[in-house]
Amino acid sequence: MFQAIDQKAGVMASIKLIKGDITKESVDAIVNAANASLMGGGGVDGAIHRAGGPAILEECKAIRRECGECPTGQAVITTAGNMPARKVIHTVGPIWGQQSPEKSDELLANCYRNSLSLAVRYGLKSVAFPNISTGVYGFPKERAAVVAVGAVQAFLAVQAEIEEVRFLCFDEENYQLYEKLLG
Repeated sequence: MFQAIDQKAGVMASIKLIKGDITKESVDAIVNAANASLMGGGGVDGAIHRAGGPAILEECKAIRRECGECPTGQAVITTAGNMPARKVIHTVGPIWGQQSPEKSDELLANCYRNSLSLAVRYGLKSVAFPNISTGVYGFPKERAAVVAVGAVQAFLAVQAEIEEVRFLCFDEENYQLYEKLLG
């Protein structure tokens, strides 16, 4: 487990690595690897919408009416519905190959930074992340893990509000990649 220390406040935030189902996590917020429409989809997005029930979709529809689609790298927040988490933060990861690798890295890092910033804005202390963009969006898993861990560690180093971040890996390959990085 990685411990981030905020030098000013002396507060430590922890990063935990878990192999499992993000929809079952009892945290303040889980992060959804959403698509721009926010209307649900496959993978973790579909699982979160199914587990949370219709309240999530209704709030996503309201966000769409007010703001339109969610741009890549940005994040919005809804209820968690029937799940044990309090909130769902929906972020849209980059599709690998649609821009340069460097631009993809920056957009993916923005998913983590903007999700954590939204958690801080809503007073949420614990956040669980899936492996954003590594499924049908095709982001190379090892590269995505490096970007994710780097973005979260950098955020925690300067923000004392977040107490715990969990990386939830659904598959063994991602789990092993994160384990190497967090060792």
